Amino acid sequence: MSVLAFDLGASSGRALIGEIQGDQLVIEEIHRFSNDPVQVGNRLHWDILRLYHEIKQGIVKAKWRGEELDSIAIDSWAVDFGLLDASGELLCNPYHYRDHHTNGVMEEVHAQLGKQKIFAQTGIQFLPFNTIYQLVAMKNAQASVLSSADALLMIPDLLRYFLTGERKSEFTNATTTQLFNPTTMDWDDDLLKALDLPVHLFGEVVQPGTVVGTLHEAVCQELDVPATPVIATTEHDTAAAVAGVPAHDQDFAYLSCGTWSLMGTEVDTPVLNEQALEWNFTNEGGVGDTYRLLKNIMGLWIVQECKRAWEKEGAKLSYTELMEQAKGAPAFQAFIDPDDLQFLNPSHMPKQIEQYCQQTNQQTPQTKGHMIRIVLESLALKYRFVLERTEQLSHKHFSGLHVVGGGINNTLLCQFTANAIARPVWAGPTEASGIGNVVVQYIALGKLKDIHEARALIRRSIPIQTYEPRETATWHQAYETFCDMIKVKYTMSDYG
Repeated sequence: MSVLAFDLGASSGRALIGEIQGDQLVIEEIHRFSNDPVQVGNRLHWDILRLYHEIKQGIVKAKWRGEELDSIAIDSWAVDFGLLDASGELLCNPYHYRDHHTNGVMEEVHAQLGKQKIFAQTGIQFLPFNTIYQLVAMKNAQASVLSSADALLMIPDLLRYFLTGERKSEFTNATTTQLFNPTTMDWDDDLLKALDLPVHLFGEVVQPGTVVGTLHEAVCQELDVPATPVIATTEHDTAAAVAGVPAHDQDFAYLSCGTWSLMGTEVDTPVLNEQALEWNFTNEGGVGDTYRLLKNIMGLWIVQECKRAWEKEGAKLSYTELMEQAKGAPAFQAFIDPDDLQFLNPSHMPKQIEQYCQQTNQQTPQTKGHMIRIVLESLALKYRFVLERTEQLSHKHFSGLHVVGGGINNTLLCQFTANAIARPVWAGPTEASGIGNVVVQYIALGKLKDIHEARALIRRSIPIQTYEPRETATWHQAYETFCDMIKVKYTMSDYG
């Protein structure tokens, strides 16, 4: 039994073949491709048709290998979407969440409805690019595509529709829109009507692990492949990554680390209290009737953008070289708050970091290694900050932290994180989203009983590296300084 998983990230996508051989899960990448946003005038778009082309190439490569696929599924990032007209045609290329058309819209919506109402009805954190604000921005601009639209599909739903012709919305990604009500388990018509957004755009929501159709006849003829089942897996890539966490315990903390960092835990019911609202935590749908109580952290995007800016200036440095320079740079010379919105999409990230240090009366970094060290230390300290708040909101205590995703290849950040939280970090797997996608397909096909059996399979199959904490007293002192810098009162109750 072989399944094909497409895992689409903000900068690249990959196709993975998953097989269960004996008591082991075997994963093999068969296709990798870039995911490059395209600037057209003032608008930043996803190249959705290119992504669909690459998905078809992945299916063809599976055929060339002689694979007889039992199913196919897609996961991707959240919040972005495509609009279809009444005949099923795509009306325009989807906007990229880093596009500026939502500037100021979140504040406008909050003034109209109030943050308390929105959070009480959706449980979702407030980020300026959430689907709700993208739609209001389009309405404000009197975008003709919105008035012409007959259906809205999130990115993996849209690509799945291209493959099958079936329009279904998957639960884990639907919850990220800030338009889904976890109490009624349906789209929140009250919010949609209050914002004068078209209710008819939002269709049936299915749970992760639902077989939604088979490859369309036209796709089968084009690619010369059989009518393979297509499954709505955990289609939000973070939900897929959490499904791929090899945790022993039912209560565990995770960090999905990549371009974005997402930290949290699984809970049975959404946490919708005033404290969660004040701390801007989110309750996104998960697998197995759970919710992911978590918080977004800006992540390695800041490092990636520093490297990109330096390369445009002629400096050719690998990530390995940058990390070596950071390792040798002086410790705790300055801090940034990775979640400050000035780091969301600046024109020149290194200059933005220098400006932030000047604004906060800190020493500006003198070398590239020094700057990268500031970013990595600040990320590790922010991880501790969010981990402790996750414990308070969930009423749980975690003995360590599971870190998954491409960020585990940054061994310096993994060690800094263990130091900062004063607990072990268990790093792996790298391809957690793809693995989560695969095991949910196997659950849907009846090959695995549930997510607990799936995680046990992952533990047996994927090597995990443990980072033990070091220099915890020094890091604890740095944490106090960090909290002062981001103007949050530090209390001993937050520590242990």
